[in-house]
Amino acid sequence: MKEEVKLMKGNEAIAHAAMRCGCDGYFGYPITPQTEIMETLMENEPWKTTGMVVLQAESEVAAINMVYGGAGCGKKVMTSSSSPGMSLKQEGKSYMAGANLPAVIVSVMRGGPGLGTIQPSQADYFQTVKGGGHGDYKMITLAPASVQEMADFTVLAFELAFKYNIVCVILADGIIGQMMEKVVLPPFQPRLTNEEIKQKYPWATTGKTPDRKRNVITSLELDSALMEQRNIDLQKKYHLIEENEVRIEEINCKDAEYLLIAFGASARICQKVIELAREEGIKLGLLRPITLFPFPTKIIKNHTEKLKGILTVELNAGQKVEDVRLAVNGKIPVEHFGRMGGIVPTVEEVLDATKNLIANIQK
Repeated sequence: MKEEVKLMKGNEAIAHAAMRCGCDGYFGYPITPQTEIMETLMENEPWKTTGMVVLQAESEVAAINMVYGGAGCGKKVMTSSSSPGMSLKQEGKSYMAGANLPAVIVSVMRGGPGLGTIQPSQADYFQTVKGGGHGDYKMITLAPASVQEMADFTVLAFELAFKYNIVCVILADGIIGQMMEKVVLPPFQPRLTNEEIKQKYPWATTGKTPDRKRNVITSLELDSALMEQRNIDLQKKYHLIEENEVRIEEINCKDAEYLLIAFGASARICQKVIELAREEGIKLGLLRPITLFPFPTKIIKNHTEKLKGILTVELNAGQKVEDVRLAVNGKIPVEHFGRMGGIVPTVEEVLDATKNLIANIQK
């Protein structure tokens, strides 16, 4: 069957992928630069075709709690927002982590802090990868760098969420959300029936039957010993994810003496930087983390044996660089280059920062 190629924004690709992958419900609230996700869903009216629920909640807080309820019933549910809106969802995300609920959250980052700007940013790395809400919890975090990956990762996010009963975040910067590219949309998958949900997810609150105990979805446990055990179980799950779900892309890394580490739109800029650097005889490579949690710590550590230095490129003041430095553990120099407030660095700026790194090392 011939592939159907479409031209659309990254946000639109997420909406179309959600409708095609058997998503049961979307609950959101408009905020730039991700509003096209809900607009596209509303325009296509999937409730008339697949039965998918699409609802604009009265706030971001309401939306994340609707996701909590849908996930507790074993449904494939999702929400999306941008930086200030994601801050409002933090309590709900922590509750879902504590209750071991699967869901997909799309975060299309804009500049902050505060209301900030509607221009693109990557300053919500800490908020997402380090949890953001209260308690010791993690969320699988996928960082797309193209419109195609916005579609592909929507399908993947649901698969990982239900594989591990965890919240899976698609962390995109505003550039990837708003840019238009060719995309091949995923094939249609039917939504699960209620009977299929009961069989696949026996933990779900689908209505008590005489042959089993009541299912209770909660993050509350007043017995400290039991609460500690719940935390231990969560940490075991996170370690399992770290062992099995690390995803990266490597470009020109085999012979590289210096390495750029970047995700999302920053990684796209770095690809051109590598090309120009190699024309000047600089052996430069790119490592793009696709999963920000789990972070490719071991892979970066292994690279340090043959590298002279690393430059992390981010649209922030320096966040991912901390995880890179932990992975490197002081073996080689690690520097950061970034722009803030919605400013996107040029290829020339990143190349100059790379040359400065090399000059500092060679002093």
